[in-house]
Amino acid sequence: MKKLKIVTGIALMAILGFTSCQSEVDDVQGENPNTNSANSTTTTNLKRTSMYDGSFDNFLDGASCSSIVLPASARVNGIQVTLLSQLDYQQVITILGQSNNDQDTVVFQFPLRVRLSNYTEATVNNQTEYNTILNACTSAEASGQDAISSVNISFPITILTYNLSLQQTGSVVITSEQQLYTYMSNVSSTELFSVNYPISATIADGTKTTVSSDAELQAAITASIKTEAAMKAAVENSKKLETILVNGKFKVDSFISAGVNSATNYKDFTIDYASNLSVTATNLLGTTVSGTYAVSSELDVFLKLNFSGNATFALLNNNWKVTSFTATTITLQSSTNAAVTLVLKQI
Repeated sequence: MKKLKIVTGIALMAILGFTSCQSEVDDVQGENPNTNSANSTTTTNLKRTSMYDGSFDNFLDGASCSSIVLPASARVNGIQVTLLSQLDYQQVITILGQSNNDQDTVVFQFPLRVRLSNYTEATVNNQTEYNTILNACTSAEASGQDAISSVNISFPITILTYNLSLQQTGSVVITSEQQLYTYMSNVSSTELFSVNYPISATIADGTKTTVSSDAELQAAITASIKTEAAMKAAVENSKKLETILVNGKFKVDSFISAGVNSATNYKDFTIDYASNLSVTATNLLGTTVSGTYAVSSELDVFLKLNFSGNATFALLNNNWKVTSFTATTITLQSSTNAAVTLVLKQI
């Protein structure tokens, strides 16, 4: 707000005395502060974005609403594992990754402690009690009350507080997600608040953005949720692709590079993908080419091939973007050169 020059002493002092409260609001917040009450959309958005995010150990418990407090013990695919710190997560990841065509199981040893979305911890004495927590998580996700982990606000931020007469009563500097969650969970019906914009946030795909209003915060959340949904869909598609690869045998139907289709160089070979992430190509003469493969996902699904010992098959070494796939045909595009494509067809 522009500063006023002193024109006359007494008259201007009277005016400023009359408008001091409103000027304070205007100087620090350009939006109407009464939009943010205990039940406002902004309150819900900020509460959900600041909930405790337990998704980092989903490979272990499959629940984003909570996480397992270490130390803990479990049987992972029948193998006893003791987790003393997050460094021990690799044991679980290694066991789960030994095969991509099996049914993974994690059986916890009770009692164990669980950190919940409201940052509290609970002791779980048996599987029945743990199922109650998992079911509550599923219900929260279904009703849109779970954590929004696809938007990460950069701290510190400042919350401006008001009474119901729109007079500013103070400000609060928020330095962490937990502090923000606690504040939003305790906004009373007799107070209002506003965010001192702009603030910075990082959305699901790693993009950093500046948010300048409640409306922009809502837009960022909506966009990030769509991005997160696309990433989850890519994860599911990667699992489907792995199943198709392991359960079938394939031939190179098309391999186009520099405008030339060289699929005939591979016409006698059958390509077999094993559940241990190895791949072999064999022809009728008994020639075998060995390699490895890996399926990954971001917003898209990728198939990485790495053959060795054969110059012809080494040409297929790439981190391929999966542009489409069915039970019989997988269409790939080089992630570094869109003009290079590969089509695998199931025999």
